[in-house]
Amino acid sequence: MPRIDWRTALKAVIGFAVGLAAWTMLSTTYDSMLASVTEATIRLFERPQVTRLNPDGEYISIDRQDFDPRSKHPEIPASDLTFNLILLTALFAAEKRTFSDRNMIRFALALLVLSLTHVFGVVTEVMSIYVARLGPWSEANYGPIARNFWGVANHFYRLVLMYAIAFGLWWGFRPKGDAESEKTKPRKKRKPT
Repeated sequence: MPRIDWRTALKAVIGFAVGLAAWTMLSTTYDSMLASVTEATIRLFERPQVTRLNPDGEYISIDRQDFDPRSKHPEIPASDLTFNLILLTALFAAEKRTFSDRNMIRFALALLVLSLTHVFGVVTEVMSIYVARLGPWSEANYGPIARNFWGVANHFYRLVLMYAIAFGLWWGFRPKGDAESEKTKPRKKRKPT
């Protein structure tokens, strides 16, 4: 079993703490942006365009113009769908040259792609509510194929993709030159004694 370098572990822990602090402090602003982009995405595919996503503190409230205004609006805890930012930050912080230009630029690109996956996560959450959690309205408007597809997509995102995306983005965007240069360095020959 390979030994874990204590510096790498410490950088990962510090990165985790920084990611947690950033996620906590920026979540309200980020959730508002996420609700707006997700609403626009859902409305691209619906006719008539009736979905409204309203950020409300820690939740994104789902509203439809064709719902009775007196009915209760389902809510999504957005933080449940975006906390993989913390994992991604810890992984990039553990890199050999944490603050190098290459690492920081690649981390920013990974964050951009991660935000797109968050939109996908909220879409799956909204659609899983539409297809399965609104009683007779869901049954009248969606068939079994749609219910299965959006239910599986939502569960798969929550249970697997949230974590796999963070690791995949780190693996795909991390600076590879540092690791490759270590492998290609010539080894020093020992002098015979």
